This record gives sequence, C-alpha cells and structure tokens, in this order.
Amino acid sequence: MARTLRFLFVTGAVAVAALGGAAHAFACGSDGYTYAGLVAPKQAFGISASITSVDDFAVLHGHVAGWVGVGGPGEGPGSADEWLQIGLSGFPGVTGSDLYYEVVRPGLQPVYHQVASSLPVGTSVNVAVLEMHDHPDWWRVSLNGRAVSRPIRLPGSRDRWTPMATAESWDGRTGAACNSLLYRFRHIRLAHAPGGSWHSLSGGYPIKSSTTRILRARGGAGFLAAEGRRAIRLLASLSP
Repeated sequence: MARTLRFLFVTGAVAVAALGGAAHAFACGSDGYTYAGLVAPKQAFGISASITSVDDFAVLHGHVAGWVGVGGPGEGPGSADEWLQIGLSGFPGVTGSDLYYEVVRPGLQPVYHQVASSLPVGTSVNVAVLEMHDHPDWWRVSLNGRAVSRPIRLPGSRDRWTPMATAESWDGRTGAACNSLLYRFRHIRLAHAPGGSWHSLSGGYPIKSSTTRILRARGGAGFLAAEGRRAIRLLASLSP
C-alpha cells in the first residue's frame, strides 16, 4: 500500500526534549508528528504488548497509530534507516483501525503491510516483534502469538536496538489541528533472548509532546496515550 508510518527512534531524555521541544516548529510536533509512549530502559531482542483503540478517532489529516517496534532512522548499517513495527493505525475517512506492520530495510522505502482492516473501537490486539532463535538479524512480527509475516532480515540488528511502545499522530504536513487519539497499552514485555524469554517492562523513558498525555499504569508495564481535547478528558476517567 502507498501509506507509510514513520518510526522516530529516541531514547532517554532525548525523547522528551526532541519531541516536546520541536512542537513549536509545526502545528503538531516535529514535521507534523507527535508521540506518546515509552522507550525501554535497555536493549532487548523484542517487545510485545496488548494495544486497544479506546475511542473513535478524529483523524483530520495524515494518520494515527499505536505500535511496538525496534530500530529507527539511522539505526541500520552505515547509519541507514532500518526498523520494524506492528500495531493499529487509523486514517481520514476510514472506519475502524487497520492492523498493520511496517518494515524498512537499508536503502529501501518503508513498506506498509495491512494484516486486517475495519477493526472496531475497543478491539484489543496482542502484537510483538521478535528476533528469531538461532537466526541472528532475522525477525518476525506476530499477532496473538502467531506469526503474520515471513522471516524478515534486518542486517546488523543483533543485540543493538532499544524497543519502544508508542502512540503516534501525523498531520500530513498540513499545519492543521492535531489529530485525536486514545490508545491503551497493556502487558508490555521485553524479550531478553532471541526467540523469547519475556519479562514485563519495568522503568523506561517517556516520550511525549506538548499536545499529548500519558497515564502510566502502576508497575509500569502499561499506559494510556491521548491527544485531542476529548481524548485527554477521557484519560482522567480511565485506568491504564
């Protein structure tokens, strides 16, 4: 499909400074992007989470998404772009959410794979990206414990990347009002070895901008991410 989602990779305090500080340059964040999520506290071999679209989106332009992933711009060999993500996405004039995964290989453009479409509000999906056991640099994305992709080779990725879970919005470079979104992330886990050895997320670094809000669950392995007045009002009445 022609649609692509951009993976912005940041860690630690850089996440808050880069995303929040750039929000004044455009109507919605840096180059029209805003984020609300968490970066893992250390490198891992994969990440999984249950993601739910909590409310109807007001997607005016561009897209919204909630995803887990690894890699990022400049994170591949020779500082090439390289990443893999899976999650839910929404677009203007489209009812419900897509379930998708997106992959970028060095030197190539992002490729968006639609796994399912028109998922209604309240649908939860258990998604993961994971490096394969005994196959360095080969990854898979899964839905509810089943692979939804063939093995994906991401050169130079072994034991290098810090996973993240985040909501994302893009205004289509229109400079218009921000889109509205509300995603719930639960049971976030990190793979401590290729092929698995999953442990609940503890700690991590927040990603946020001036127009987004995060409400983190007690224990740290989940959060709610909101943007837009209605979504932020609802945030106060919900539990992560």
